[in-house]
Amino acid sequence: MPSKDTSAPETRAPQDRRDFFRIQDRIGLEVRRLDNQHKADPDLFTDTPLESLKAEFRRLDQDIKTHLANLAERDRLLTGLIKSLNSKMDTLARIIAFEQNPLQPDDWQDVTLSEGGLAFFSPSSSWQAGDRIAVRMTLPPELYQPQAVAEVVSAEPDTAGGAWVQAEFIDLDESDRQQIARHVMRWQIRQKQKE
Repeated sequence: MPSKDTSAPETRAPQDRRDFFRIQDRIGLEVRRLDNQHKADPDLFTDTPLESLKAEFRRLDQDIKTHLANLAERDRLLTGLIKSLNSKMDTLARIIAFEQNPLQPDDWQDVTLSEGGLAFFSPSSSWQAGDRIAVRMTLPPELYQPQAVAEVVSAEPDTAGGAWVQAEFIDLDESDRQQIARHVMRWQIRQKQKE
């Protein structure tokens, strides 16, 4: 079986602008091709009846943040404790959700990631610039799962018969963008700690 050449090609198009800091990381990646008529809807991965519970969870999370802002003016120690407990519950919820729908080994791959888009290896070379895709990323170690609709900017074939696909996010919720930004920042911190 030939090995996959998952490295990014050395040459990049001149329009390759770096508006965001990019990292090389190994993440869970699920990709679904969209037809051109499909409405830009990143919820294509919603395959459970739990959406109303997730909406309630988001509402409660926002409510907690509002109360914490008011409490912070009066008691910093208590505010810090409640923030820690809230983060602990968020982490536990992500762990439980991930255990219910674990990714297969093939779903984990090396990517180039930024707030503006991502590049990944695809075993298929049928991608073309302008193709639209829905992506769901699982970002370790926090297990955040931002979703987006992206447009393929380029697809460069490799020697294994696949392609290195570069895609730009065209529909990404602000909360998902913030999750990616935090992941990139934490990745940078971890890299500095290793040095």
